[in-house]
Amino acid sequence: MSTNQVQVYTGDGKGKTTAALGLLLRFVGSGGKACFIQFDKGAAEGSDFYNERKVFPLLPSLTHVATGLPRFNPENNTFRFKNIPADFSEAQRGLELAHHALGQGYGLVVLDEILSAVLTGLLQAEEVLKLLDNYEQLGRPCELLFTGHQIWPELEARVDLITVMTKRKHYFDQSVKARKGIEF
Repeated sequence: MSTNQVQVYTGDGKGKTTAALGLLLRFVGSGGKACFIQFDKGAAEGSDFYNERKVFPLLPSLTHVATGLPRFNPENNTFRFKNIPADFSEAQRGLELAHHALGQGYGLVVLDEILSAVLTGLLQAEEVLKLLDNYEQLGRPCELLFTGHQIWPELEARVDLITVMTKRKHYFDQSVKARKGIEF
């Protein structure tokens, strides 16, 4: 019987991806092979907004794929909230990559913001549950981690660990903008 678990980091508080990155570093540091797939966190060619990704090439046992179109425009400090057709295609690409990763011998697969992709309508809850079905049919081949803002009852019933990040106070509410090296 597999000892691999399904973990979820969720909630409206800051720190879900940061916590996932901590687990990823711990796992890779222990000699494990990991895959980190990010949903709806794409970047324009040659100008990656997410600074942690600059370190990923230094970790040869880490496979990283960012899916999604860029949403942040650094020139005018604006964010695009509305989904466009290519956003849906990118979410499907991420889901296909996730299914594929389960059978590639990784010890840890992190699906960053997959739950938010459901919340924003880029994916359907049933698609994530089918991914979990595939994971179970494969005999839980790896530790599996989902992150995102919201979990739903059917998924909650099937996972092994849920950590909820709760916002009690946030400097964004005082108009402090996202800061390089802290938020991205």
